[in-house]
Amino acid sequence: MRAMLLDTPGTPLRLADVPVPEPGPGRIGIRVTACGVCRTDLHVVDGDLKDPKLPLVPGHEIVGRVERLGAGVTGFAPGDRVGVPWLGRTCGRCPFCQTGRENLCDDPGFTGYTLDGGYAEHTVAESAYCFPLPGPMDDVAAAPLLCAGLIGYRAYAMVPDAPRLGLYGFGAAAHILCQVAAWEGREVYAFTRPGDAAARGFALGLGAAWAGDSDRPPPKPLDAAILFAPVGALVPAALAAVRKGGTVVCAGIHMSDIPSFPYRLLWGERVVRSVANLTRADGEAFLALAPRVPVRTETVSYPLEQAGEALAALREGRLTGAAVLVP
Repeated sequence: MRAMLLDTPGTPLRLADVPVPEPGPGRIGIRVTACGVCRTDLHVVDGDLKDPKLPLVPGHEIVGRVERLGAGVTGFAPGDRVGVPWLGRTCGRCPFCQTGRENLCDDPGFTGYTLDGGYAEHTVAESAYCFPLPGPMDDVAAAPLLCAGLIGYRAYAMVPDAPRLGLYGFGAAAHILCQVAAWEGREVYAFTRPGDAAARGFALGLGAAWAGDSDRPPPKPLDAAILFAPVGALVPAALAAVRKGGTVVCAGIHMSDIPSFPYRLLWGERVVRSVANLTRADGEAFLALAPRVPVRTETVSYPLEQAGEALAALREGRLTGAAVLVP
């Protein structure tokens, strides 16, 4: 099969012919029909996330069709459409797994990081961590739901009582979450790259009540803010934007250093917290909610061999919505 390989972080991906992987016990073999390009992929490829499996097939927003079943697999049949997310496996034994917090597992496996992912024509995945994908949404449109949607939803669940919600970094995750929040009747305030009029218009078209530059305060105090942009300087900016008792959620897996800031920005029982990975329960809840909204994703398709160009477009802020590879 054709696959895009990362040999060394910080170097370009390489198109290679490699054997089609065989599904072992509990795993399924999948023909990949679409794979989203996530900012986490960028952090893996650029070396921000340390110690990836090498060589590595990146990609963890995978949509495909089941081709083969490993021993002991139940619940899937050849031809089924499935989604493969970032969380590829957990140990099931550590205190976090035992208390319903498998996203914090002490011995996890992550698709497209410590496990080969979906920048390829075929992949394998643990069946227990795959999601059935019924419904009318096509494969390319569905791919961003598998991480941008799931991580966005987990972050959103951290601020259940926030009528006025700020979203910093209006990319793949925020454009999905904006639709959910607006559908639920919340006021969404979208913060975009300074001077990016197209992104502001995009946010307003998806239901945001206001859109403006991320280096400026919102016109009204926020009840909560979610940061998708990996920019540490936005943490004190968001703290200054939320009212007393408000929460700032850092939703990325990597962020530049947070600069020092005066205690008065945190005082008033404001909270800063992170979101780590996801649980299968998050996926089940969000994938049931998305068609009710209904969530519609904005995507730009690239052929598999142009994965490097898709990553560059993401790195340089040239995307509206999400990039998706189509093998």
